[in-house]
Parts: sequence; C-alpha cells; structure tokens
Amino acid sequence: MDKIIIVGNQPLKGSVAISGAKNAVLPIMTAALLADGVSHIHKVPDLRDTRTMVRLLEMVGAKTTYKNGTLSIDARGVDTPVAPYELVKTMRASFYVLGPLLSRLGVAKVSLPGGCAWGPRPVDFHLKGFEKLGAEITLESGYIQAKSKRLKGNNIRFDFPSVGATGNILMAAVTAKGTTVIENAAREPEIVQLARYLNKMGANISGIETDVLTIEGVEGLSPADITVIPDRIEAGTFLMAGAALGEVTLTDVEPSHLDIVLDKLDEAGATVSVGQSTITIKHGDVIKPVDMTTGVYPGFPTDLQAQWISLMTIADGSTVVTDTVYKDRFSHIPELTRLGANLQLENNTVFVRGQKFLIGAPVMSTDIRASASLVIGGLIAKGTTEIGRIYHLDRGYERLEEKFKKLGAVITRESE
Repeated sequence: MDKIIIVGNQPLKGSVAISGAKNAVLPIMTAALLADGVSHIHKVPDLRDTRTMVRLLEMVGAKTTYKNGTLSIDARGVDTPVAPYELVKTMRASFYVLGPLLSRLGVAKVSLPGGCAWGPRPVDFHLKGFEKLGAEITLESGYIQAKSKRLKGNNIRFDFPSVGATGNILMAAVTAKGTTVIENAAREPEIVQLARYLNKMGANISGIETDVLTIEGVEGLSPADITVIPDRIEAGTFLMAGAALGEVTLTDVEPSHLDIVLDKLDEAGATVSVGQSTITIKHGDVIKPVDMTTGVYPGFPTDLQAQWISLMTIADGSTVVTDTVYKDRFSHIPELTRLGANLQLENNTVFVRGQKFLIGAPVMSTDIRASASLVIGGLIAKGTTEIGRIYHLDRGYERLEEKFKKLGAVITRESE
C-alpha cells in the first residue's frame, strides 16, 4: 500500500494543468452505453475510479480502449445488464449504469452502492424517479432489480437537487415515451455537460443550466464524441494550497465554475487573477479568517469543504465552517488535529481557531477529499507528514503528488 511523504512549509510557485473532471466523466462513460456504436471521450483522467468504471463497462459487454487521455467505448455488444457488488462497493458512481441499462435493455440488476467511507448517501431519489417512469423496482439480496418494456415520461420532483439522481433519471428518460420534466434538478457543471452530451447523441433535453429539465423522449441515440470539462475540485485544491504557500497558476481550467470559491479566497486575502482558461493565485501577507457554508451549485462545493478547513487552520483568527450538503463528512477533522490544528466539531459545523503553523505527523486518508485536505495540511506543516491509505486520493486525483512536486513541494510516494 502506497503512502505520501511531505516535508512541509516549502513555497509553491509555477503552473499546473488541471485534469478532466472525475465527476463529469463517470456519468458520460455510462451514457455511452445508450448508443449502438463507438463514442470517443477526450481528456479522461487516469484515476482509480475511471479504471473501475472501464471494468464495469466491459462487464456489461462494452469494449474499450484508452490512449493519450482518450477513451473509446464500443457499446454495440452491451448485453449483460448486471453491475456486481465487487465493483459497485468500491465506487458509488457505478450506480450510474442503472439508467442507461434500463433505457437500452429494459432490465438492469445493480448492487446497492458503496464507495467513500463516510455517511450514507441513499439512492431513494433514483429509485422513486425510475418508478415514476414506469419501471418495476425490487430489492433482492442487496441488488436493485429494475424492469420495464419501455419507460414512459412523467413529472418528477426531487426533494433535494441530487446530482446522482438527476444524471441517472436523465439517462433513463431520454428514450422514454413522451415528456419527462425533472423539477429541482441539480445544476452542477458536470450535470450540464452530461445533458449537453446526451443532446449531442440525439436526445431532446431543454432547460439545461436551470433546475427544471424537460426531456422529450426519442427512439434512440447515436454515438458521439466529447471533451471532458476541467475538474473544478482539483482546481480548488490547488488554489487553496497556493493561497497558503505561494503563487500558482492553473491552466486548462474553467474559472466560471469556481466563482464562489474565488470570492472566498479573495476575502481571505489572496490575490486572484482570472484569464479565459487560467487562474493565478498569490498568497497574501496574512490569511484572513472567512466563514463558509457549503451548498448545492452554485454554492460552495462540499467537495472543497475539507480543503478549505486546511487553509483556515493557519488563518489569523477563528472561522466557522458548516456543511449543509453532507452533514457527516468530517473524517478529516481528527487527522488534521494530529497535525496540530485547533478544530472543534459540533454536528455539521467545525469551529476553526487559526494558528501560525502546523506540525508534521503520520495521518491516514479516509476518503477522496479528506485525503486532499491532508496533503494541503502536510504542505503547510513544519516537518514531515506521512499520509497513509492514499488509494482514496488516487480515486479522484491524477498524479497529485507529481503536480505539486513541479510547483516546488518536497513530496514523494513510497510503497509500504
């Protein structure tokens, strides 16, 4: 098992290219199952999660090739609508195959999802949506079994704008008979790109970028090519490290996806310069304490909550951070405390008392974004930090340590 070792408190300077978005490419990969032919997806990051999804696509009958960041998916042989527990337990996004398989084959058997080691993220919104479209849903031996001769359009309103449920229902509804309206739909950039990709394949989706999506069912879709949007969470991770430690320029990034994050960094005293596809951040003389509450897009991303806390551990004052999206996503708190951070967790709120520095120590990753917060903590800390169980990090970040090394960080990967 690999670990990352960081000799911290080194200045960061230089530029880094942002990879394609993990949370965009995974549903796009499953959407390719809807078309009887070959689709090409460009700027696919080489992650544990994308490799897991490739394995799943091949298990249902697709053929894939991956070269120089382009993934080709030949879905002509898709004939096995089963997503086994062995794969789904390692990545919740595997559940995205349910909508496309149900749409294309009229049947799907998908294990209840697993994934990150924090909190339940129920699939009720997905299942209720499929039932509204006319699917027969049963649960047997830990598997969701869905059947329908042909789905029928309906009005679906989510109690919460779930990204996963919005994407899954979209992929099921594009070939349903009649009109489907999804109200209180997620508006995240990753869902916007999925909807645009489906339209490129021949779907008829309107209301994109709003919280009301209207889908006019079509008879079938055709293969299509797409380039994945930049990963706004990876970008945010580097921005927070830059705000703490130096001057960093991000390239191949979409600044508009990070408006609220850039506003918060400006409040915290960093100097932010934005170009068409670049962002440069320079740390200020003092990191100012800035309270933050996560929210659904365009709110502050819950996937950057842990990284924000790492930055605020060395702010000149006290900060309050509240997560309203996932209220139990705080496994990084005891690990950051091991680095000397002064943190107090109460329900879904963290009270951060900033201090001048952290001290390196052995810590352990628990999920993707917690891992990134520990990397930032280790970069900030004086001395040496060892981060174990970094397979979590590799699920969501493409060679993160190599990118930080190019910025001047003293960071290495070792096998234990």
